[in-house]
Amino acid sequence: MTQDFQDAKWRKSTYSNGEGDCIEVADGLPGILPVRDSKDPDGPALTFTTSAWQAFIAAIRNGELKG
Repeated sequence: MTQDFQDAKWRKSTYSNGEGDCIEVADGLPGILPVRDSKDPDGPALTFTTSAWQAFIAAIRNGELKG
């Protein structure tokens, strides 16, 4: 299913590194958090449930996703 985020209010994530490897998130959408590549604003967006996004961020903070 494709969702239209044309009117979404995007902002750079506080987790972006400031060196061009940036993601943007759109706030204010109940139950979901869309995420996109800031270098491709017209490209696709991944959507996460808020609980899945929180678990993802927690895993990053805990070092569980290191390569």
